Amino acid sequence: MNLETKWLDDFVALAACRSFSRAAEKRFVTQPAFSRRIQSLEAALGLTLVNRTVTPIELTEAGLLFLSTARNLTEQLGEVVRHLHNIEGQQGEVLQIAAAHSLTLGFFPAWMARLRREGLPLNTRLVASNVGEAVHALREGACDLILAYYDPDAALQLAPELFPSLHLGETSMLPVCAVDAQGLPLFDLDGGQSVPLLAYSAGAFLGRSVNILLRQRALRSTTVYETAMADSLKSMALQGLGVAWVPRLSVTAELARGELLVCGGEHWQVPLEIRLYRSALQRKAAVRLLWRKLEAGVGVEG
Repeated sequence: MNLETKWLDDFVALAACRSFSRAAEKRFVTQPAFSRRIQSLEAALGLTLVNRTVTPIELTEAGLLFLSTARNLTEQLGEVVRHLHNIEGQQGEVLQIAAAHSLTLGFFPAWMARLRREGLPLNTRLVASNVGEAVHALREGACDLILAYYDPDAALQLAPELFPSLHLGETSMLPVCAVDAQGLPLFDLDGGQSVPLLAYSAGAFLGRSVNILLRQRALRSTTVYETAMADSLKSMALQGLGVAWVPRLSVTAELARGELLVCGGEHWQVPLEIRLYRSALQRKAAVRLLWRKLEAGVGVEG
């Protein structure tokens, strides 16, 4: 029998709320996902725990008997985890941070160094992740913080009252390409000619704002390569295969060495804001300390 501990918490929440929708909201998941998790618990136990034919829902006899066990297990597990956190806290809490791939190299190291210089040494564990995976990890408690780009119109949003965020800095998406023998850009976005486009694949977070810009500017282009990874687009641009929009912080070195050039005016650039997210339920002392320092301006770009 394979049980996931989150199913037990789900069941306890459902018993308290007597409503799938309210319990799902309390557990920060969609109602369909919550319902599937309760079904998975019932399948693992081989029991029907919930009478779904009445409103508000009721627990079956088996559900009522299992509820006390579920409560005891979650409480005991919570006590063990709190004890382990106390031990870890004495040794220095480790913050699990999920970050967009381009931020892991282009922003995170310098940010950590700035925090240390300003008197806030942190023990961190960094995981490169796409936005969807990072959001899921934060909701499930699998990470403490998300370091990500902010897009006010993106489909994946985190409710600010449940997942507050802080501004850390700004950058921009730049159209870049390789250089020709004379050291000039291989392609010109303002030249009126069709250009080979190194594009973000459908659903890529950074691709949404770029695609809006391309439609607004009516760029003549032919897509020759697609990926969700900004660093992969940069590599293809370095090979002279087309124009790629990548975060400025990802191409600082290549621009300085003249290996890549910005191949359009400022009207072809897309501003980006960098934010840090946490759960409002976060209890780690290190997270609370970091948040207070950031709110006071420590470690935040001017």
